[in-house]
Amino acid sequence: MSKVFLDYDQAALDAAYDQAAYAPNRDQVLARFAQASELTRRRLGPPQRLSYGDQPIEGLDLYRAKNAGAPILVYVHGGAWRAGMARDYAFPAEMLTRAGAHYAVLDFNNVLETGGDLMPMAEQVQRGIAWAAGHFASVFVCGTSSGAHLAGVAATTDLPVKGYVLGSGMYDLRGPRLSKRSSYVKFSDAVEDALSPQRHLERVKAPLAIVYGTLETPEFQRQSRDFADALTRARKSAEVIRAEGYNHFELTETLGNPYGPLGRALLAQMKIGA
Repeated sequence: MSKVFLDYDQAALDAAYDQAAYAPNRDQVLARFAQASELTRRRLGPPQRLSYGDQPIEGLDLYRAKNAGAPILVYVHGGAWRAGMARDYAFPAEMLTRAGAHYAVLDFNNVLETGGDLMPMAEQVQRGIAWAAGHFASVFVCGTSSGAHLAGVAATTDLPVKGYVLGSGMYDLRGPRLSKRSSYVKFSDAVEDALSPQRHLERVKAPLAIVYGTLETPEFQRQSRDFADALTRARKSAEVIRAEGYNHFELTETLGNPYGPLGRALLAQMKIGA
């Protein structure tokens, strides 16, 4: 087959944007997210459910630290832009609240609900972050997978965010557009450009930590390396963290571990301790 992107033919490119092709334990790890989140709610109690917009989905689950003046971490979940809910990402709350940070998980429409349009999703995420900035003195943002993409887009805006931790993300949409993800995302030249953070480095103001696992798909590894390299060349504050032996879903699971790649990166950036 002929090459369609870099050194990929169509089948290889499709696989490089299909996590199931590289993470055979995906379903087991996602089930652990849900179970760990349920156990977290039992230990901490249910979160506050607050709205950042008028639509029913435009809400967030907030877990508060003891200190009202603590910083807040806003988490943007992944799910290939088409899945995921805040309730399944409660599991980092125990580590973060005990370390001294509030923790908010955003809900937002998925791309199937927006008719294939990523723009409303990016706008909802930015409004959710802006809500946090209006209610808390110090805001940090973390996103994983497609949530890292949406958080990366937010990093190119003027939101008052102190830092971003981006795990297993996509930062230029050319590859995804040419892959089978175009079967459910309506890409266009305008969308590809507007929502490719790597093309708007001049707008990035806050420090970024870019984290990826060595068992990710080759494209997710390349996207992370290329974005970190581009940020460094543009003289932006960027750190790249290569997590040895983690696949896409296992890396996200380390959000709740102060000694795991993502948990450690969060605590270091926020300058708090578990």
